[in-house]
Amino acid sequence: MKSYLQIASFVLCFVCLLSCGEQNKEKPSNPTESKQANTNADSLSLPEGAASESASEETAADSTFVLTEDNAIDFFFEYQKGLKVNKVKLTTSMGSFTVQLYDNVPYHKANFIYLTRKGYFNNTMFHRVVKDFIIQGGNADNVETARKRSEIGRYLLPPDTRKGYRHDRGTISMPSSEINNPHMLASPYEFFIVVTNPGSYHLDGDYTAFGKVIEGMDVVDAINQVEVDDGDWPMKNIYIKKAEVVQ
Repeated sequence: MKSYLQIASFVLCFVCLLSCGEQNKEKPSNPTESKQANTNADSLSLPEGAASESASEETAADSTFVLTEDNAIDFFFEYQKGLKVNKVKLTTSMGSFTVQLYDNVPYHKANFIYLTRKGYFNNTMFHRVVKDFIIQGGNADNVETARKRSEIGRYLLPPDTRKGYRHDRGTISMPSSEINNPHMLASPYEFFIVVTNPGSYHLDGDYTAFGKVIEGMDVVDAINQVEVDDGDWPMKNIYIKKAEVVQ
């Protein structure tokens, strides 16, 4: 009898130890809940005044966030609040140049910085060159560019032409979408730079000037002089190898 009680006691202790071990396994947080928390932290609806440079960078790095016609304006309204940078350097297959973006054209500035940080412009091309007028970039006939557009989202930007900026030589501006666009909404993935001296002022009021070339205008001029086909596409591809935000 005594031996039986000892065996029963041993079994009971073993069960208790096993139960404690199972409880310890449940202590770490649920991975699904953690993932949901991170998603909410990077979501569009930020508290008023909570936008910051680091928060902007985190959202820019979030591969799950997709811009749409419904959320783009709200997103860039919040995104621009934390932006303390306003210069982007573009390194092309013909040299590099730097643009400075206007702080009081916030949506277009924020859009350009956001796409730069997402790496969108890397490996795109100057796909349209009109001599003594403009060079236009941000597009490419490759699968990579189409994929990046799909991942970032489909959206347009409203024009912002009342800040007093004109299309002087060296101005960077945004073309309007050609598809079902009576309000001249801007195509966010492309841009053009005015080469005309002193400027192309017939564009004022229709297209949003949102910055200017501050270094490397000779590279822009060189791109503008390349040989093109009947559709203004350069005969030899001119790549934007890298776009990067600079201080």
